[in-house]
Amino acid sequence: MNNVLSSTPLRSDLQLIFDWIAPNNSVLDLGCADGSLLAALTQYKNCQGYGLEINTDQVLAAMQRGINVIQADLEAGLEHFNDHSFDVVVLSQTIQSMQNTEHILREMKRVANQAIVTFPNFGYWRNRLQIGLGGHMPVSERMPYQWYNTPNIHWCTLQDFEKLCADNNLVIHERAVMSGNRRISLWPNLLGSLAFYRIG
Repeated sequence: MNNVLSSTPLRSDLQLIFDWIAPNNSVLDLGCADGSLLAALTQYKNCQGYGLEINTDQVLAAMQRGINVIQADLEAGLEHFNDHSFDVVVLSQTIQSMQNTEHILREMKRVANQAIVTFPNFGYWRNRLQIGLGGHMPVSERMPYQWYNTPNIHWCTLQDFEKLCADNNLVIHERAVMSGNRRISLWPNLLGSLAFYRIG
């Protein structure tokens, strides 16, 4: 297992996404939060793009970073963007909270040449242990909510997501899995808490 190399002041999960995006790309970041990823891409890789975010405080924080951010609900889709408007679209730790997962994936495929999707892996061994032995829904660093207040409505594993991609004719170009700040290569569906996919 290798440590994630940091070339920017980003969280380790955002650093991995950053590393997958080529210089000078146009990027659409869905659920961009405070705009940290887009700010780093602009500063270090000369990328341009937009962020979409629904939370007002996060929108204001992104604007303070100089990010082009639009306050919008992803459930409404991406109809304001033309086909192939971007090189890359990013959906980081958000897909599990979407009502219509297949619709957002199709929209991502429409507006960009490639997509990067990340999500917490429900198949992670600690999650399985909490259900199997504890008899309760898992709470962890990547899923820090109780069952009654979680925004996560679709729990999935790596295998579930890969089947979803196959069912929707999405090609997986690259996969990475992390636990904490470390990359996982052995038994990723069991030992990885966060999954990363680059798809087209």
